[in-house]
Amino acid sequence: MKTHTSLLLVRHAEVEAKYQRVFGGRIDMNLSPNGHAQAAALAKWFQRQPLDVVYSSPMKRVHQTLAPLLSQSAHKPVIVPDLHEVHFGDWTGLGWEEVQEKFGFPAFQWLDLLENGSIPNAENGATYRARIEPCLRRILAESPHQNVAVFCHGGVIRMLLAILLELPLPKMASFEIDYASVTRVEMFPHKTEVQLLNFTPWREAGL
Repeated sequence: MKTHTSLLLVRHAEVEAKYQRVFGGRIDMNLSPNGHAQAAALAKWFQRQPLDVVYSSPMKRVHQTLAPLLSQSAHKPVIVPDLHEVHFGDWTGLGWEEVQEKFGFPAFQWLDLLENGSIPNAENGATYRARIEPCLRRILAESPHQNVAVFCHGGVIRMLLAILLELPLPKMASFEIDYASVTRVEMFPHKTEVQLLNFTPWREAGL
């Protein structure tokens, strides 16, 4: 019997062009044509991975990323409503350069700004964690010692990693989380170990 839990944290594929390099957050956007190709490559990679259960954000871009995988397997995702992306408040819909112009903040510092509540009308670090941590605890409680895929968002994956590794959220800026990437976290009784970080099957496929 397996004695540990494997978490595969999967970011959705590339979004439609008008939302790239934009703080989309809760905007329910579609994938781009390239994103659909990335999702297909991701599904092909998952054919070689043992998988017991799939959890998913409720957002459209995540469901479209999941679609090729679901078409080739019997898995039915468990939708977790609170796994949606960060609420970016007044930054929602703005590009990186627009944030700099309108608010005077360098957009690449968004994790620090989110953590200390400096993004107007957005979630702050405490409220964001209070939303995501119960989702994680639910997943771990429902699927112990299994191979679990969690299809969600870049911001959500960073918060999940911060919780699992017991690190401050801004430290997660050191980890790139690309479109349609997989990050594997193995949870043993005595330790938590990242064994795969930001792996992109679509790059292996030459996309």
